[in-house]
Amino acid sequence: MTLRIDHATTSGTFSLDGQTHEVDNNAWVVGDDAECVVLDAPHDVAVIRALVGDRQVRHVLCTHAHDDHVRKAPELADAVGAPIHLHADDLVLWNLTHPDREPDRFFTDGEAVEIGDGTLEVLHTPGHAPGAVCFYSPELGVVFTGDTLFAGGPGATGRSYSDFGVITESIRDRLLPLPPETRVLPGHGESTTIGAVVPQFDDWVARGY
Repeated sequence: MTLRIDHATTSGTFSLDGQTHEVDNNAWVVGDDAECVVLDAPHDVAVIRALVGDRQVRHVLCTHAHDDHVRKAPELADAVGAPIHLHADDLVLWNLTHPDREPDRFFTDGEAVEIGDGTLEVLHTPGHAPGAVCFYSPELGVVFTGDTLFAGGPGATGRSYSDFGVITESIRDRLLPLPPETRVLPGHGESTTIGAVVPQFDDWVARGY
């Protein structure tokens, strides 16, 4: 069966370092008519379950552990009977939101998460968060970048556990080599392409954010 991407926007808050902000998050579901995976669990389980429909959820895949991306992960995982995956380097952030429950599995950089007739390749892209990952689907020609890469530049690095030099290395070494036509589907905001990002990258490095 043919893979497809389902999308909705959810609204809520993001809290870290004693500050709380209103934020809109993209919710992404990838799968076919029988099964799917959910990328992150932002704000509203009902919205995500509506995207899933009656399909079996194989995994809840977390791009990173900031609370706007994982606050609803345990509730969603329990509702659909799926394991939560996270990169182990982001446990320090996960534990700020869920100190009494660990993820079920930890990513290995480069592993392939199978879904239907396709795969999502896990790319470890630290910088916005130490365990941030992106998911590349060669079959769909997309990369889900979480908060690592947006249409306007790298994800924010002015908070705890983030580093601008590291995130720019991640983007340069792990994302820019992807085919230029690859669509970039981020955790917030509009999509772009790798080809559109490449000529802007040096300017982002020079400006420092």
